Amino acid sequence: MTDTSVEKKGPMLAADGTPLKRSLARALRAQKLRALALIAPLLIFVLLTFIAPIVDMLFRSVENQIVSETLPRTVVALEDWDGTSGELPGDDVFFAAYEDIFIAAEKKLHTRLGTRLNYELTGVSSLFRKSGRGLDDIGEVYQDEFKGLDKDWDKGEPWVELMGSDAFLEKARAWKKGDALPRFELREGMADLLPLTSEAYQDFARFQRVEEEKSLLKEEPWTLVHTMLYEDLKAGDMSGYTGPRAEMLKAADALVDTPDFPTVDFKAAFQDIDKDWLDVEVWQTIKTYSPNYTDGYFLNAIDMQKSPEGPVMRPESEQIYGLLFKRTMFMSLVITFSCIALAYPVAFLLSNLPARTANLLMILVLLPFWTSLLVRTSAWKVMLQQQGVINDVLVWIGLVDDANRLVMINNQLGTIIAMTHILLPFMILPMYSVMSTIPPYYVRAAKSLGATNWTSFWRVYFPQSVPGIGAGSILVFILAIGYYITPEIVGGTTGTFISNRIAYHISSSLNWGLAAALGTILLAVVLILYWAYDKIVGIDNVKLGG
Repeated sequence: MTDTSVEKKGPMLAADGTPLKRSLARALRAQKLRALALIAPLLIFVLLTFIAPIVDMLFRSVENQIVSETLPRTVVALEDWDGTSGELPGDDVFFAAYEDIFIAAEKKLHTRLGTRLNYELTGVSSLFRKSGRGLDDIGEVYQDEFKGLDKDWDKGEPWVELMGSDAFLEKARAWKKGDALPRFELREGMADLLPLTSEAYQDFARFQRVEEEKSLLKEEPWTLVHTMLYEDLKAGDMSGYTGPRAEMLKAADALVDTPDFPTVDFKAAFQDIDKDWLDVEVWQTIKTYSPNYTDGYFLNAIDMQKSPEGPVMRPESEQIYGLLFKRTMFMSLVITFSCIALAYPVAFLLSNLPARTANLLMILVLLPFWTSLLVRTSAWKVMLQQQGVINDVLVWIGLVDDANRLVMINNQLGTIIAMTHILLPFMILPMYSVMSTIPPYYVRAAKSLGATNWTSFWRVYFPQSVPGIGAGSILVFILAIGYYITPEIVGGTTGTFISNRIAYHISSSLNWGLAAALGTILLAVVLILYWAYDKIVGIDNVKLGG
């Protein structure tokens, strides 16, 4: 009877008549949305300022699209070339490179490409810069011949009548300065009749419309277009063409077929521009770095390089990054242990002094934060030099001979001293926050049970202070491993970190891909060490007080 009455009543209802289960779910969902709205600004801030830069760095370390985007035809032509043969690529590669580099030079992209490839092969940057200026002369041979036949070949409007559709021609003639330039439309059938010329002229038309913002009717085409016209006329038959400018095109076709018409050997033309184009290594470098994504930056970051045979080690004289990584790890650990040795007694003293005295001394600990990092580092440069304050004092008290002053600047010792001083507060503060929570009666109880001062400290007090040491060590080590200002100023050639090299590639050499690869490796090393610390010590044992 009771079960029947429950069934008749149905599910429990809320005050508004909705089922209680549904009402509770709706309330929980609203509560979660409110919580999400509260943390959304912080979440967005972290995504934009922390996660996004890391993702961008990871992408830059493998991104390599500049080669394939700037030399698309050359990359395709090089696919069938065996870079290990020791022979130069065929004429088709030089012809494709002529077209690609010509267009890149007009768009001012060839210098960027040269800079990218110069990271892998020294001298390529100047090679591309010189070629950008010289390739225009190749097409002038054909331009002069066509112009000598008919001056209309050197004017803009006849070319538009030949290559452009009737609709585009009408729009181009109706265009007025200040209006948006019409988009070029190729005449129907022209891509089949003059395929190379059509492609080159469309590139020219796009450049004039987007970059120069000039009407095609008033601009003579590039010499590249004349070169492609010659190639099409040599390979095709124009006798069946009846469209606009048919007579002009047929006359040019007849001219090309004459035996005394001058031609260009593109391989020889490249050699005339710069003999380095006949260096097989240049073409090997272009082919090696033609994929959109590459592991070349990471190989460079570990003192290796890509080659036609695969990854190989760089010459021993060029292996610098492995040494910098080892030096960075070693010196960061030395700085961390130096900070522990100096910070522990200071934190112990602060935690056991009366609050009034401890607060006064804490101001002295925090005082360096009120001074610029650059000023503090520069001060150490003055103090550590051979004619500096420290050496003068050591000579005055007789510990050092005036003729044999200590060399403490522009080396590892100077970096360790300066960085230990700068990072010391970051070790003292976590230690002090943990030590101040250790009950003093624990040590008194140990002594009352017969323990000596050392035993009571080592067996009772020190284990409770280890979480503070762990927190300070992680903080100091991570800060030390990424420092670059202090090592740059006081480290010289033997005291710099890998971070100094990263900064150099970002600000000076502009090799952002290699900088991103070095940064990614450094991040991976830190994460591995963090994981190892968690496995050995336990990250749960790290405390900042409480």
